[in-house]
Amino acid sequence: MSAIEQIKQDIASNDVVLYMKGTKEMPQCGFSSRVAGVLNFMGVTYKDVNVLADAEIRQGIKDFSDWPTIPQLYVKGEFVGGCDIVTEMTLSGELDQLFEDKGVAYNKEAAEQIRAANA
Repeated sequence: MSAIEQIKQDIASNDVVLYMKGTKEMPQCGFSSRVAGVLNFMGVTYKDVNVLADAEIRQGIKDFSDWPTIPQLYVKGEFVGGCDIVTEMTLSGELDQLFEDKGVAYNKEAAEQIRAANA
């Protein structure tokens, strides 16, 4: 299976996928750590894909999304963005709305705690 086929399969078979450096338990870059931290704190169930473990996936996800950086978040097959976009969406409440619109379970109280801590 090619890297692009694997990426398509992962995105199609998981409601939320985070392509990141490292894993959700052990991120290996600050940007990946921030996005994984938000998802973990909000109690979102997601598949993490460590791009450091596979050079073809690392390049493939950049080609697939036409987005040059990692991490990359996908929700119900839709590319959401990287660290800055996810951070902005979290603080504005747009990420909550996206999860609600897509039927993805998350802890709304935790999302509100993130916003309160960053107010």
